[in-house]
Amino acid sequence: MPNLVADLLAWYDRHARRLPWRVAPRREHAEGMTRVAPRREHAEGVTRALPGEPVDPYRVWLSEIMLQQTRVAAVIPYFEKFVARWPSVHDLARAPQEDVMAAWAGLGYYARARNLHRCAQMVSATLGGVFPDTEAGLAELPGVGGYTAAAIASIAFDRSAAAVDGNVERVMARLYGIAEPLPKSKNQLRALARALVPDARPGDYAQAVMDLGATVCTPAKPVCGLCPWNAACIAHHDGDPESLPARAAKKERPTRHGVAFWLERASDGAVLLRRRPQEGLLGGMVEVPGTPWRDTPWSRDEALEHAPVAGEWRPVRGDVRHTFTHFHLTLSVVAARTADDIDGQWCARQDIAEAGLPSLMRKVAKHAIKARQDA
Repeated sequence: MPNLVADLLAWYDRHARRLPWRVAPRREHAEGMTRVAPRREHAEGVTRALPGEPVDPYRVWLSEIMLQQTRVAAVIPYFEKFVARWPSVHDLARAPQEDVMAAWAGLGYYARARNLHRCAQMVSATLGGVFPDTEAGLAELPGVGGYTAAAIASIAFDRSAAAVDGNVERVMARLYGIAEPLPKSKNQLRALARALVPDARPGDYAQAVMDLGATVCTPAKPVCGLCPWNAACIAHHDGDPESLPARAAKKERPTRHGVAFWLERASDGAVLLRRRPQEGLLGGMVEVPGTPWRDTPWSRDEALEHAPVAGEWRPVRGDVRHTFTHFHLTLSVVAARTADDIDGQWCARQDIAEAGLPSLMRKVAKHAIKARQDA
């Protein structure tokens, strides 16, 4: 078998993606010498890398938390916004949680943001702003699981650690022709990935495998002709790389139902919002008030028991639909106006976009505002 690690690193040295949290490839200058990491420059609104300064574990950690279950393209603007507003872990730790949650709004999986803030506070207050430099130490931080600990250890500290995400699983399944479906094959794929991690340049290797899966060994229409591993890849030689990795049939997502209450204040048209409990789905986020979500649709009388005020609630035509990881959600919207200045978080309609609403509630607001305008 060809020298897989050398071939991949040579490919990475030429084709590494330029990402705002990433350093340039760290080539050895001479045996035994310290590797050189990059200094950052700004171009086209994105922070770039040049040889010169050490890797910043804060930026690596922040990017890896944001990248959990989220595409790179979606993460970049959020990452840039966070590091501009909170350039160090101490800055983030001092920020009010509400500000962090609002800045995260739209990125999804909101438990990540709560854990991000908790982790920043722990690293700042307990560890003096210094991130642990081992997998075991990193895994003790809030929100840092096995994959994330391995990724930070390898990328930020050049530890020999196997960071195995979906991209890496796909590459390993195709390279070695593993036909057993996921998730049963996870342990085998992880072992194969771990066996390839080199002692030299493990951080570059980790990012190289990620880049290979993201840009060449893609789920559909992989570009095998550009792959540095095509000579050794079993799936490529078998002529059907898209068939791997095989996956067990997914269970059908159930649909849940709820009702959202769009309440406007008669005096100025401001809209009533509230903050969800810290724990649970969308925990700590701002929302349009509503019923709990359940498996069966709500009758009008049942729903109105959860209304923020008694009033003349009128249905808004159409529903709002949203999909979470484990279920679909259908929300009916009812609207009313109130002359009462009730306690609560009131937001001017023109400021709704800046209120820190998660994606679902942005849909509700857009739906209700359009319906009121069309009425």
